[in-house]
Amino acid sequence: MKLKDIAEIIHGEIIGPPQAEDIEITGASGISDAKEGDITFLSDRKRLKEIASSRAAAVLVKDFIEGLQKPQVKTGNPQYAFAKLLAHFHVKPRPCRGISKNAFVSEKSSLGRNVSVYDFAYISEGAKIGSQSVIHPGVFIGEDSVIGEECLIYPNVTIREGVTIGNRVIIHSGSVIGSDGFGYVYEEGAHQKIPQVGGVIIEDDVEIGAGVTIDRATTGNTTIGRGAKIDNLVQVGHNVHIGRNVILVAQVGIAGSSRIEDGVILGGQVGVADHAHVESGTMVGAKSGVLGEVKRGIYSGVPLMPHRDWLKATAVFARLPELKKKIEELEKKIKAIEGGK
Repeated sequence: MKLKDIAEIIHGEIIGPPQAEDIEITGASGISDAKEGDITFLSDRKRLKEIASSRAAAVLVKDFIEGLQKPQVKTGNPQYAFAKLLAHFHVKPRPCRGISKNAFVSEKSSLGRNVSVYDFAYISEGAKIGSQSVIHPGVFIGEDSVIGEECLIYPNVTIREGVTIGNRVIIHSGSVIGSDGFGYVYEEGAHQKIPQVGGVIIEDDVEIGAGVTIDRATTGNTTIGRGAKIDNLVQVGHNVHIGRNVILVAQVGIAGSSRIEDGVILGGQVGVADHAHVESGTMVGAKSGVLGEVKRGIYSGVPLMPHRDWLKATAVFARLPELKKKIEELEKKIKAIEGGK
């Protein structure tokens, strides 16, 4: 594919000698991985030296870089343009494999057009799967669960009964959707189980990483909003509401009945207490603890505080041994002065 074709795909502008338009592009790679014929991207000018020595044939940039001896394609968002090119070069259409003879598909289930069901998948009574979805080996789909169109369910995913999944949802290996919520009441000297009779609703264009667990609601539904992206090893408790375009980084844990509004980003290992409410657009740094109502802003720490205050607090914390020593010295001086009176 010629560079001019690349520019057309990403709506970019080529900057370079006239013959640059006809350079042959054979792939897309990161700066350090690029081979001859590859196109790469620059999102941070700190990497200009790497770009200059890279073997890449061309580079995607946001603004023209004077003195760079490589053809450049100017585009509003180089990283997004690069993602589109990765999809073009590396993501192949999924052919319909049909229904494996080694899979169990209930006669009372419903499958749309061109659905692929691989070996040892189990599709229960009343389940519905939309057109062009792919169900990989070892997937379990429970009774009356619904999976939309063009979904990709990777091996060994468990989708329990009464789960509703929208269109173009991706669920990676080993995730469990619709496990029982962690609900108990203490009576008669023991923890008595509260039946978890609700469901889970996952809206369109959600991606769920490997080893994620999303609990069903006690009553009603646990909901994951459209466009949310959930990293590996995240726990979402019963009756939690996750808004649209939320990002949950690895090992986030969200306790029951919490509400995470649209566009929130929770860094790795953030813990959210039950019944917490995080306003739209909020960012929470890694390993922080979220309690109660959190107004829109950027936060870090345990207990949670504005990120700038947390930075100041951590700077003081690092100096505590030194400060303690100074306080002890001052106490000795004070005692010596008092003793001299």
